[in-house]
Amino acid sequence: EVNRPLQLGAVTIDLAQRTATGPDGAIHFTPLEYRLLAALARQRGAVATQRQLLREVWGPDRVEQPHYLRIYMKQLRGKIEPDPTYPRYLLTETGVGYRLFSDGDPGA
Repeated sequence: EVNRPLQLGAVTIDLAQRTATGPDGAIHFTPLEYRLLAALARQRGAVATQRQLLREVWGPDRVEQPHYLRIYMKQLRGKIEPDPTYPRYLLTETGVGYRLFSDGDPGA
């Protein structure tokens, strides 16, 4: 449900309002970061495949270029995760894709 704000530890993300706040105030997302986060949030808790995310965020001509995804996931983790080296919310499913968990989700 995109209308309900996501709670990721000390970070609150309101996708409907396109706002995010953390312990140090407002968090700014680039348009691509926002689209990636929204795509993950739409299937929160489930694995979003690399191809699916690339198609949804960058378009069908980029599905064979997963390095885009790795770069942007690293940037998102830097903005959201308490410790980006050991992510709790933006998880990599090796060889498949990524999964977003928010506080209160099963398995979070």
